[in-house]
Amino acid sequence: MAEGEERIELKFRIYDGTDIAHDTYPVSTTTVGTLKQKLIAEWPQGKTVIPKSVNDVKLIHAGKVLENTKTLADSRITFGDIPGAITMHVVVQPPIAKKKTEEEEEGEHAKDKLMLMHYPVD
Repeated sequence: MAEGEERIELKFRIYDGTDIAHDTYPVSTTTVGTLKQKLIAEWPQGKTVIPKSVNDVKLIHAGKVLENTKTLADSRITFGDIPGAITMHVVVQPPIAKKKTEEEEEGEHAKDKLMLMHYPVD
């Protein structure tokens, strides 16, 4: 880290109101992806919702979802006249499982019928 680099104090609020990863971060070199990795590493034990990867986590600041590849400076995270730490909201959104297409469902029904033909039920 360069001497005199601007730092910003952040904390992250998860779904149940718990604040985690309260620290100061270099504005020009810290990426959103790096913050997400830290959040996953420091995620409190025993929570019902636990992110498994960076892609499961969304960081929200000033109503905007932040992009993984952008730095805090690129994302325009600034102190302004706000005393204390800036609080960002953390949303865990695991990827949605791919829904089966009609063709896949028809193929599975055909397999079920074929199984019944080979193994009749008494």
